[in-house]
Amino acid sequence: MHENGAMPASDAVEQQEQPWSRRRLRSTNERLLLDRLRGLGAASRAQLARETGLSKPTVSSALASLAAAGLVHEVGTHAPERGRTAVLYAPDPAAGYALGVDIGRGWLRVALADLDGTLVARADVRNRARTSAALADLVVTTARQVMANSGVDPAAVVHGVIGTPGVYDEKQRRVRYAMHLPGWGRAGLVDRVRAELGVPLEVHNDANLAALGEHAFGVGAGSRLFAYIMIGTGLGMGIVSEGRLFTGAHGLAGEIGFLPWHGRPKPGRLEDAVSGVAVVEAAREFGMRGQLTAKAVFDAARQGHPDAVRAVGLEGERIAHTVAAAAAVLDPDLVVLGGGVGHSVDLLLRPVREHVRALTPLRPRIAPSRLGEDAVLLGAVATALDTARDLVFERRTAGT
Repeated sequence: MHENGAMPASDAVEQQEQPWSRRRLRSTNERLLLDRLRGLGAASRAQLARETGLSKPTVSSALASLAAAGLVHEVGTHAPERGRTAVLYAPDPAAGYALGVDIGRGWLRVALADLDGTLVARADVRNRARTSAALADLVVTTARQVMANSGVDPAAVVHGVIGTPGVYDEKQRRVRYAMHLPGWGRAGLVDRVRAELGVPLEVHNDANLAALGEHAFGVGAGSRLFAYIMIGTGLGMGIVSEGRLFTGAHGLAGEIGFLPWHGRPKPGRLEDAVSGVAVVEAAREFGMRGQLTAKAVFDAARQGHPDAVRAVGLEGERIAHTVAAAAAVLDPDLVVLGGGVGHSVDLLLRPVREHVRALTPLRPRIAPSRLGEDAVLLGAVATALDTARDLVFERRTAGT
């Protein structure tokens, strides 16, 4: 105390901060326990105390708060050989839900997941939209149908992520560089989908989300730095370093389709040489006739059709150039081949590896996507879940 009886300013600040500090510490402990339970699946109070280093009374208090907030629940008991029977706790997966959307030229895929990451409803529909407005309608209609089929209260869907070709420009509120979705770059379309669904939505590049999907659920798990090369209607790449997406200064990292390509019949972009369209063009150049698709060319190559075999061989060589460029710039320990063309790795993997050995002394491991056509959708779900878990925790523990 000062002589006049007033409390020193520093002591007053400390006393003012103590309640806030206690709340913050309590919240930190609760979040620590919740995250640890997600990793363990289910655990007793004693096990959580051992895992976290927190005291048993602190664990008991935090679990009681989490249960009151509807974030954890009792899932059974464990009876050890000696000692008392222990109650087991686990996160309540129904505390919130996340929406994932994959917008492709040929297909629209939508899934709803609980907080454990389990898909509770899903729809895959053909994308026959010929205008951007029709595509926005299709996204809204399909997402609503998925939520209705799940039986989940729409208010419980706390966050969503859309995967799309191109890059979302937050300032202009539109998608840029989505050349294969006519009109999809018009401003206001994403805002309209947000408003009509009533769900907060983020928009991310599809190759980036596919990379995150492979990191969370597929072949990229445990990799220090890997590149996911998406070869389909177009060409893109997602880069994951130490578990985090690398997007560059303007969100354009991995847009390798824009790299210059000095090939036949005239110089152009790498996307013109490495894509499903390029496979078809090469097959025609080598003599194949009829209604051709990339899938038809690969199927014919499996049957030994010489023109198709040459076209697939050329595609493998061009993919190898793409892998070599990525290896030189990024030094990845893994390169994952995915997308529509990437699904034909049974034909491509050997020639790609052989050409890479001839092109560069760098030797990243080259592997097919484990998730296949679900990579973008599962990446969208995983990304939406990260935010949804944070939001649900913040909302349910606010003011406690």
